[in-house]
Amino acid sequence: MSLNIPESFFIRSKDDTFPDVSAALDEPNGLLAIGGDLSPERLISAYKQGIFPWYSEGEPVLWYSPNPRMVINKDALHISKNLAKLLRFRHFTIKVNSNFEQVIYQCKTAVRKGQNSTWIDEDMLSAYTELHALGVAQSVEVYRQSELVGGLYGVHFGKMFFGESMFSKTSGASKIALVHLVQNMGYELIDCQVESPHLKSLGAFNIERTAFIEKMQKLLLK
Repeated sequence: MSLNIPESFFIRSKDDTFPDVSAALDEPNGLLAIGGDLSPERLISAYKQGIFPWYSEGEPVLWYSPNPRMVINKDALHISKNLAKLLRFRHFTIKVNSNFEQVIYQCKTAVRKGQNSTWIDEDMLSAYTELHALGVAQSVEVYRQSELVGGLYGVHFGKMFFGESMFSKTSGASKIALVHLVQNMGYELIDCQVESPHLKSLGAFNIERTAFIEKMQKLLLK
C-alpha cells in the first residue's frame, strides 16, 4: 500500500512543530508526523497535544494521534474474579518509581504473543529514562518477595497519565500494576493509546479523538 504523506508531516529541524491532530491519517490510524528526535522538549510537547511516538527499530520516529483513543478510569475499571483473588491472596508488593530503568528494560525485552520485536529501542529507553529523571515519567512496579515480576511505565501531567507499556513475568502482575495506577494514584484518566483485548478486559474503552483531547487538556491543568 502506498501512502500519500503530506509534506507538513515531515519534521526536519528541532524548530519544526507538529501538525494539528485533526490532520492525522485514517490509515495507518493516527499517523501525524515523521522524523524529529526524542528530546525531552519534543516528547513533552507531543504528549501535551495528545501525540506519542511509535515506530520500529530502523525507522524514523513516527508520531501518532489515533482515532478513537482507548482510555481507562476508576469508574470503568473491571476486576474479574480471578484478578480479585490475586489482589486478595497473592503476596505482592507494589512500589512506585523504585526501579524505573528496570521496568522499561523489562518492557523492551518482554516476549509478546504475535510480536517478533519491540518498538522500544535504545533511543526510546534513554529518552524515557531522561523523562523519569525530570519527574515526567513514572513506573509502577510489582514485586514478589524481592523479585520484580511486573510493572508499567508512562508519562504524567496533572491528573492525566499516558501509559506506554507494561510487562508480566508471572500471571496477572501487569494487571495488578494497572489496578494500583487506576485506583490509588489520583489520575482521573489513563491513556491506553490503542485498543487491545488485554486492556479491554480490564474495562478500557474507546473515545473519539476530539473528546479525548478536550478532556486531556482540562486534566493537564489540574
